[in-house]
Amino acid sequence: MTPRQDVRFCTAADGTRIAVASLGSGPPLVRAAHWLSHVERDLESPVWRPWVQELSRRHRYIRYDQRGCGLSDRTLTGLSLDNFIGDLETVVDHVGLERFALIGMSQGGAVAMRYASRHPERVSALVLVGAYARGALRRAASDLERLEAETLVNLIRVGWGRDNDAFRQVFTNQYIPEGTAEQHRWWNDLERISASPEGAARTLAAFHDADVSEAAASLRVPTLVVHSRRDARVPFDEGRRLAALIPGARFIALESANHVLLEVEPAWPVFVEAFYDFVGAGEATPQATPGGAGATPLTGAEAAVLELLARGLDNHAIARQLGKSEKTVRNQVSTIFDKLGVRTRAEAIVYAIGGRAPR
Repeated sequence: MTPRQDVRFCTAADGTRIAVASLGSGPPLVRAAHWLSHVERDLESPVWRPWVQELSRRHRYIRYDQRGCGLSDRTLTGLSLDNFIGDLETVVDHVGLERFALIGMSQGGAVAMRYASRHPERVSALVLVGAYARGALRRAASDLERLEAETLVNLIRVGWGRDNDAFRQVFTNQYIPEGTAEQHRWWNDLERISASPEGAARTLAAFHDADVSEAAASLRVPTLVVHSRRDARVPFDEGRRLAALIPGARFIALESANHVLLEVEPAWPVFVEAFYDFVGAGEATPQATPGGAGATPLTGAEAAVLELLARGLDNHAIARQLGKSEKTVRNQVSTIFDKLGVRTRAEAIVYAIGGRAPR
């Protein structure tokens, strides 16, 4: 059965309209937008439909089309990593989420990592699938690799809008090399209808030049990195590098050649089980206070403050890190003390080190 979804629009800071789709119920799960998306067509897709059905089974699953793609404005301006991150911020605020799990697939991983590094108090768990910290030009180790990245961008400009699938098939073979003929036909069509040739080329060029390694290394949220061993789109070594960059990240290698997992392959149930095990573990349960009574759960914002407090930061440094006023942080620290039943920063640090902060 095709799931029913609610599609609405929000407006980014520069006036760009972003299409947002929501379906399912339960804890919120947000998918950072990636290249080649169309929230309306996903439900008909032999590639994306299983993802939508599975991830909305236990969650309120929220997806949105990246600017320049799908139902969002097909703008040819503002196609930059900073604006893509700003669009995610706009979507989350529009939907009214305080805390949520975040999934970043492929190029969406760079957006998700930057968002989580800026707003750690809002992300309960981060899942990165086929993602990378360095775009193709940033990780290129030779002139030939740089030429390949530049050629793919120009290939889009030349052949993306043609009726003949030959040009688009190059990308299809990278994303789902083990797909069926039907899945290949559908992916070729998605490339054509999801974005204009120039919009797709500029988007790919922006991600080719992206490098979020610093943001990845600064992450302080529970993170799962999943990557196919024979990924034809993003090298497996980039997935391993990413997992090594992120403090405490869990890494799972999947036996697949597909950049986008297909429902029928053995790697799919492995991913699904790992996803639910991890996302469930990303939400801490209330723990006992030092005095033995049950603690009142902290909000996500309070938990983020406690984490930085435990790292030895003073109120001024915490305020700078989280983009808050020092007065707000001071008030939140007082609330944290009350909820934990502690009287000093030292006692709060002992509590935080002894177990995860309640949320």
